[in-house]
Amino acid sequence: MKYLNRTLERKFLHMSSFFKAVLVTGARQVGKTTMLKHLAAEQNRTYVSMDHIMARTLAKSDPVLFFQTYKPPMIIDEIQKAPELFEQIKIMCDESEERGLFWLTGSQQYKTMKHIRETLAGRVGILELYSLSKNEAEGVSFPNELDFSLPCLMARRPFTRKNDIIEVFEHIWRGGMPDALAADPEQRQEYFNSYIETYLMRDVAEEGGVTDTVRFYKFMKACAALVAEQVNYKTLADAAEISQPTAKEWVRLLQGMGIIYLLPPYANNELKRLTKTPKLYFCDTGLCAYLSMWLTRDTLMNGAASGHYFENHVVIELLKNFTYAPSRVNLTYYRDSNAKEIDVLVKENGMIHPLEIKKSANPDRREVKKYELIDKAKLLRGNGGIICMCEEVIPIDAQNCFIPCNLI
Repeated sequence: MKYLNRTLERKFLHMSSFFKAVLVTGARQVGKTTMLKHLAAEQNRTYVSMDHIMARTLAKSDPVLFFQTYKPPMIIDEIQKAPELFEQIKIMCDESEERGLFWLTGSQQYKTMKHIRETLAGRVGILELYSLSKNEAEGVSFPNELDFSLPCLMARRPFTRKNDIIEVFEHIWRGGMPDALAADPEQRQEYFNSYIETYLMRDVAEEGGVTDTVRFYKFMKACAALVAEQVNYKTLADAAEISQPTAKEWVRLLQGMGIIYLLPPYANNELKRLTKTPKLYFCDTGLCAYLSMWLTRDTLMNGAASGHYFENHVVIELLKNFTYAPSRVNLTYYRDSNAKEIDVLVKENGMIHPLEIKKSANPDRREVKKYELIDKAKLLRGNGGIICMCEEVIPIDAQNCFIPCNLI
C-alpha cells in the first residue's frame, strides 16, 4: 500500500531536532508506527515493539540490559506496555547531548501519560496523531496556516478539488483509518468489528479494568447515537445499564484511548449563563458510522443523523489541522441559557474566530448575526464564517465567509 504523507511529519521532525525523546500518541491503528518507520527510512534506527513478548519481558525485568541489546537512536513502539523503561530513558537522555535519540509511540492512556510527564519532564515532546484527514487521504497539502481570512481561503482554493457532498460523505462513512481506506463495504464491516474486538475491548480491560464487554459495547453504541450533542451521562448510563459514575469513567476511558473527543464549552467570567457540558465527537467518523450501523454511504448521507455526522467531520478536521499546525489554539463551543449557540470558537492569540457548521451548500447568511455575542462580551473577534458544502469561498461581510469544508 502506498505511503500517505502525514501533516504531523513536519512538526515531528521539528520537535525531534529539539527534544531528546519524542512520543507520538493516538488511538490504535491510526498510523503512528508507519509514520515513524517512514521518517526513519534514511536513518540507521533500531526498531523494537513492546507488543513483542520477548522484548517486553526483557524491558520489564532488566531495562539496562534492554538498552545494551537495542541501542539508540531507536523507535520503541507501544511504550505504555513497558513503563519500566522510562527511568532508564531519562538517564540516557541526561548522559547524551544528542537530540531525537528516542522516537516513542503509545496509546494515550491516563496512567502512561502521567508516568511519562513525571519521569521525562523537559526531555520529551508529546504529539498526537489522529486517523487520516480527508485532505491527507487525498494527498492534499496547503501552503499556508488557516486563519479563516478571505486571502487565506482563496490561496488554498487551487490546491483541492471542488467540494462534493458524495466525496465528503464517502470520507465520513469510511473514516480515516489507513487500513480501512481501500476496503470494500464487506471488508470495512469486518475491519471495524475486529478493531473493536481485538484492540478496544482488550485495551479497556487492561487500562480501565472493564470486564463487562457486552455493556461496554452498548455504551459505545450509545455514544455514537449522541454524536455532536452535549454529553448526557444519564442517557449513556441508561443505555448500557450502568451507573452514572461508571458512565463518566467510561467516557474518560474512551477519551484517553483517542476514540472520542470532548469539545469543551466556552468559559468566561463576563458571560455567567454559559453551559458547562462538553459536546461529544468521535475522532474517527467511520467507527462512529459502523457503531450506528450505517452500512452504506448513501443511507448515512440521506439519513436523519447526516447533519450531526457532518458537524463531527468538520470539528475533527479542525482539530487535526490545529493539532499539526505550528501555533496552538483553543477550540470550544458557545451555548448560553437562552439556547443561543455557536458551533465552534477558535481562540488564537486572544482573538476569537467564530464558526457555524451547516451541511447545506447554501446556508442562511443571517447565521453570522449571532457572532455579535462575542462583541457584546467585549472579546476580540477575528475572521470566521459558515463552514458548509458550498463550492466557492464567498464573502458574507468584512469578517465572515461561506467556507467550503474541504479548505480546512
